[in-house]
Parts: sequence; structure tokens; C-alpha cells
Amino acid sequence: MGGGVMRFSRLLLAVIMGALTVLVAAAPAAAHNSLTSSDPKNGARLDRAPSEVRLTFLSRLDPATTKVTVTGPDNVPALAGAPRFDRARVAVPVKAGAAGLYIVAYEVASGDGHPVTGEVRFTLTVAATPAASPTPSASAAQATPSTAVAPSLTPAAEDEDARGGGATWWPWIVGGGLLLLALGGFVLARRRRAAS
Repeated sequence: MGGGVMRFSRLLLAVIMGALTVLVAAAPAAAHNSLTSSDPKNGARLDRAPSEVRLTFLSRLDPATTKVTVTGPDNVPALAGAPRFDRARVAVPVKAGAAGLYIVAYEVASGDGHPVTGEVRFTLTVAATPAASPTPSASAAQATPSTAVAPSLTPAAEDEDARGGGATWWPWIVGGGLLLLALGGFVLARRRRAAS
């Protein structure tokens, strides 16, 4: 009977060590945020100018640390206003002009504090319809730095965990490990009682 208890103890220890290895290996990946999709898609060719660009990330975005810029041909700023946030998504209004390459550059913070940068590129094949000549106030507004950050679209949601976007599976893994420990202890106690 003692040999069976020892075999079970070794098996239980192997399961626990395996679970801990998975948790430690997954922690760095879970801490890094990354872009999961964009509209327009990276590399898209458009014959109609988009009114905005939408970026979706793996984890929830912090409006205080997220920066987005849009530039058109000849490095002309094409951001038409402040970004709007909704959890892991950000939408930036675009004022497209000349046909050519447009670059949407972003910088977001990860759960471990490291910044993640990248860009989405799309090509406008037809020049956008020119708008009426801007007034002096409109020209001043366009000169505003394009990295301005706006409050979230859902202010109430900002009170929730700011980094909860990509980590909802952690409680299940930890809970499963604790359940395995409790079950192992229960089985060992019963076997010891039966052996005596």
C-alpha cells in the first residue's frame, strides 16, 4: 500500500510542477500587448478615403499612455481629431487628402510597463475630395500635435481593472491547481487511514 501512495505522490507532484511551468512560461506573453486587427487592414488599397482608422489590441488600452499618429504622402499629418477608446479598441478620425501611402503609427503600454510600437499602412489610390479652404482657426487646430489623447468612450468602465483585457484565464488555472492540491491531499489522507 505504501508503494501506491508513493507513486500517487510522485504523479501529483509532476502534475503540479507541470502546471507551474505553464504559468511561468505564459506570464511574459500575457504581459505584452499587441495589435490583433485593424480597419483598414495593413497593406489595404482603397479607392475611397476612410473617415477613421480602428485598431484592436490584445489587452485593454490606457488612454493616458496610448499614442496614435496618422501621416499621409510627403509626411503630411492626417489625424483629424483625438482618439476614442473602448477597452482594447481605439478609433482615430482621419482627414485624407492626396492619393498615396498613409501610415498609422501607434505606441501602447504592456502589462509589464514596456511600450509596444508598430504601424499599419494603407494606400489611397484616389485623392480625397478637397474640402473648403480652412479658416485660420481650423489651420491652428490642424497644427495641434497628432498624439493627443482623449478620454475613454466609456468612462465608467475605466474604474475596472485597467489590465483585465487579456488575463481572464489566470483565475481558472490557479483555481485548477488549488483544486488538484486539495484533491491530492484528500486522497493521500484516505489512503493513510486505510493503510493503518
